Amino acid sequence: MLGIPRRYSHFVFGIIQSGLTSLIAAGIASFPAGSAMIFIEHWMVSWLIAWAAMLPIVLLAAPTIRAFALRLTQEESEPRVSSQA
Repeated sequence: MLGIPRRYSHFVFGIIQSGLTSLIAAGIASFPAGSAMIFIEHWMVSWLIAWAAMLPIVLLAAPTIRAFALRLTQEESEPRVSSQA
């Protein structure tokens, strides 16, 4: 492992999440390309542009989105265990 301190996990998550999301979106947008080489070239250029745009957005928006998601949800209560003997 890289040994990155846990306090930076938000940034690691943002880098991975934005990279994966933009990789998939760029691939879908590049799919109509004529040949495999044109597709790969277009996909990689599109992905780098999309990732550069999405990374700061994800890093800034993730805490707000997480807080909003926590407000919309609630903790599940522990199931009660009956003590029948």
